[in-house]
Amino acid sequence: MTGTSVSSTQIAPPETPPPTAKAPLRARARRYRWLYLLLLPGVLYFLIFRYLPMFGLVIAFQDYLPFLGISGSPWVGFQHFEELFSSPDFPRIMGNTLFLAALNILIVFPAPIIVALMLNELRVQVVKRSIQSLIYIPHFLSWTIVASLTYLLFALDIGAVTSFVNDLTGGNVAFLTDPDWFRPLIILQSLWKATGWGTIIYLAALTSVDPNLYEAAKLDGANRWQQMWHVTLPAIASTVVVMAILSMGNFLDTGFEQIYLMINSLNRPVAEVFDTYVYSLGIEQGSFSYSTAVGMFKAVIGVALVFGSNWIARRFGQRGLF
Repeated sequence: MTGTSVSSTQIAPPETPPPTAKAPLRARARRYRWLYLLLLPGVLYFLIFRYLPMFGLVIAFQDYLPFLGISGSPWVGFQHFEELFSSPDFPRIMGNTLFLAALNILIVFPAPIIVALMLNELRVQVVKRSIQSLIYIPHFLSWTIVASLTYLLFALDIGAVTSFVNDLTGGNVAFLTDPDWFRPLIILQSLWKATGWGTIIYLAALTSVDPNLYEAAKLDGANRWQQMWHVTLPAIASTVVVMAILSMGNFLDTGFEQIYLMINSLNRPVAEVFDTYVYSLGIEQGSFSYSTAVGMFKAVIGVALVFGSNWIARRFGQRGLF
């Protein structure tokens, strides 16, 4: 009888606890107030220096006159954009900008990846850290110092490199004024200044690679090169893709300060880019509306490249940015 009563008794399943309600915004703000406080300076920076200035883009569609202000200046629609695309300077400036941008993508962008992979293969930590410290230093030098060093090395009369090359070849090479040497000098400057600092992100990504993958590759007979190609590179592929997408947003930004310090009357035909063109028109000549239209054109191209490269990355199975 007891067995019957026990067997006939149905054991009720445990009740599922009700889902926890999301804490109200005020409670979460009070709980994480110090995190929000740390976030506040960054938010204010972007609001004040990034988003609020966007209101000034309206002068690209106006004949802006400073004494009339934005509200009083007459509207001209897309007149400045039509002038830009029909200008005889547009093909030359667009070509110069695209050429330098392509060189930056093909040469400067992969350089930190290659250096990071080389540093990752070093097993003597003292040597590795010493090299890292040395290649980080150029990042903290301003472009003015970099340009000054370039002038000291490549000046026609006193440049050490120029004197050595001219004595060796018996020629009279003028690196700083020859248009053919302008782009190589710009790329060399960018490599020297940016490569070391760019390795930080990739070295951080390399620390997340599982050492067991290398052990498995060794058991399969893979040498160091094969380990790097089949283990290391796939492990940091997502980081490389994200950095490539971000770089697409600055594709047409070739660096105003660097170009402006290296440009002169003799190399201007190949050195003039959108950044220096905007400065020349907007600051030196006072064509604020026209220069704003040029800057807006660059921004639209950058946004399109970011969305396009993100779409391509997702099509190839990568995560992308969004």
